[in-house]
Amino acid sequence: MHFLFRYLFRVFAAVLPAVPLAPFAMAMVIPGAQALTSDWSRFEESEVRLVSARSSVGDAGVLDIGLQVTLKDGWKIYWRSPGDAGVPPVLDWQASDNLEKAEMAWPVPHRFSLFGLETFGYSHEVVFPISVSLADPGEALRLRADLSFLVCEEICIPRQTKLALDIPRGPGDPSLQSILIETFQGLVPGSGAERGLSLETVSLRGDNEKPVLEILARADPAFSSPDAIVEGPPQFSFAKPEVKLSADGREARFRVAVARGKSAGVIEGKEITLTVTDGSRGLEQETIARFAPGFGPAGSGAFGSGTSGPSLLTMLLYAFLGGLILNLMPCVLPVLSMKLLSLVKARGREAREVRIGFLAAASGIVTSILLLALAILAVKAAGHSVGWGLQFQQPVFLSFMAVVVTLFGLNLFGLFEVQLPGVVGDQVSRAASVAQQTGSGQGSGSGTGAGFGSLRSHFLTGALAALLATPCSAPILGTAVGFALSRGSGEILSIFALLGLGLAFPYILVALFPAIAGVLPKPGAWMVWVKKILALALFGTALWLISVLIAQIGLPGGILVAAGLLLMAAAMAVRRHRPGLRGPAGLLTGLLALAAVGVPMVLAQVPSSSPADAHWEDFDRTNLARLVAQNRLVLVDVTADWCLTCQVNERLVLSREEVKARFEALEVVAMRGDWTLPDEDISRFLADHGRYGIPFNAIYGPGAPEGLVLPELLTRDALFKALDEAARRAPEPALTAGDS
Repeated sequence: MHFLFRYLFRVFAAVLPAVPLAPFAMAMVIPGAQALTSDWSRFEESEVRLVSARSSVGDAGVLDIGLQVTLKDGWKIYWRSPGDAGVPPVLDWQASDNLEKAEMAWPVPHRFSLFGLETFGYSHEVVFPISVSLADPGEALRLRADLSFLVCEEICIPRQTKLALDIPRGPGDPSLQSILIETFQGLVPGSGAERGLSLETVSLRGDNEKPVLEILARADPAFSSPDAIVEGPPQFSFAKPEVKLSADGREARFRVAVARGKSAGVIEGKEITLTVTDGSRGLEQETIARFAPGFGPAGSGAFGSGTSGPSLLTMLLYAFLGGLILNLMPCVLPVLSMKLLSLVKARGREAREVRIGFLAAASGIVTSILLLALAILAVKAAGHSVGWGLQFQQPVFLSFMAVVVTLFGLNLFGLFEVQLPGVVGDQVSRAASVAQQTGSGQGSGSGTGAGFGSLRSHFLTGALAALLATPCSAPILGTAVGFALSRGSGEILSIFALLGLGLAFPYILVALFPAIAGVLPKPGAWMVWVKKILALALFGTALWLISVLIAQIGLPGGILVAAGLLLMAAAMAVRRHRPGLRGPAGLLTGLLALAAVGVPMVLAQVPSSSPADAHWEDFDRTNLARLVAQNRLVLVDVTADWCLTCQVNERLVLSREEVKARFEALEVVAMRGDWTLPDEDISRFLADHGRYGIPFNAIYGPGAPEGLVLPELLTRDALFKALDEAARRAPEPALTAGDS
């Protein structure tokens, strides 16, 4: 019954502007509730005060308060982005006690159109919800705010006042203003799902000179008065949208013309915030402005022409080819060695058995890539940055992968047989049993035992291939992944599926043509040595993972993980050669593996170190813009310790003496961004260029103020060509009186 009363009141407050009745309704719903507000600051056209949702602080460390503003008819106060004119309200809390921080939210604004000017704000009454965090939870809170705001009718009046509100210690009971604050909290735009709104597509049309932002939104129930507000970089302005509603009113298309200042550059690749409103309901979403397929500098379409189909098909092809090329990248070399061993073991096997084994490996690759895509969707839905290979920024993932790779190496040494747990293991075991019953009797062992018949081992080999491939960005792959990550879930899943198929294609090829295995040498004693060599390659991969881990959690943590792996290997050897100690040794192995994975959980990440080479500066976007404005040539290299392709580029190109000499001759400023650990600034920088993975290299200069992005695999010729192009429009330096 209490919930019903609260719900009915929220509906009542939403449709009736007479919100001052709220305290009386609140008193009926929660007997004993008390008011807790500051004094009104009254002006001729407006009144302002602070209100609290609680009559005392309680035990919580966060409290909800509000800035309540009432306005006479015809007057308005402004939203956070006021539009063509106006100033939003600003609160200064410096004189407060026991306040750690205060974050103000903005209810759905209304558009005011006057003499061709578009502004956004509120009339009659508004409460700005404010979340305040206490420095000392449970203790009294003393709020002191200096408020400055602008109110406008035919004239605009700047106002300033001081507000004071004391919230005492106590049980934290609701106050008479709690429903008032809660009502306006419900008007703050969110994902839109709770109000029946969804943002379907956002894309640029036209070209860089006259871009138009096209937005598609849906509503259930139908739209009544839809609007779209665009916030972007300050050099850009966004016109009032043209709105076209579908016949049933559930779909709205907005066209927003984009205007840019003289030094604004292009809107493509810039971060924008979209707020779609419909009366009192709204949604808000941040995105990157991208041209629709067939438009922009690379296209020739006009508004209303072109479709997304061909471009998506092109990106699907890019994803497949990128995944295929990924097999040749340095970070996948250890997995290629495992593939070689699989081919050797397949020599002389029955064709059906070879097919099933290699299809199991391919399924492991595709499954891992799709799970990665689902994880990316979850991270993206939570509002965090997404990218290709970002899991390698997590020390726990690195230590886990080091354990997995070590176990695979020990498996090649014959110390144990890889087993898959749970449902997956049951399914592949059943598949192996069927294969042996229908085969020609040439399988090795029973069930899923040792030999090529171990489908579990093949599945895990494929899964490991996919995981080790993710820190690399192969040619073409970066384009496809960048396209996917800037779009919706459908594109992400489809492109990642094709990427997985490309990476798994060598396995699929062998499954289609099992006779390939027949060209290999016959199995023999030499295979024992091959297995040991391949095991050493995997141990080398584990050492590389530990070296990356050291860069993130420090040398002591890396030593602890390495020691855990060595002890784990020793325990596995005891388990293999001492049958009487099999149980205790197996238990010890599991505990050591858990301990190795857990080391990063108790050690804090260490800050990324500055570039070791004196020729490099730390990446800084502000400094980059300053240097480009001075007509300087700048090379930006975004790298990470976990990116093997980045290290290859560094050793084969960037560190060559002739390249350094060219940099010195052209006075190139070399900037290096370290992405070994998460860095939001670098993530946004990459996203601005349509990239979500590394390596990333770009040249800036007077001929390329927006940057020339270089291929993932650097070559000296490509680098020198980009330098010449970026420098070709450099103006001649003006002579001064002191020049001869």
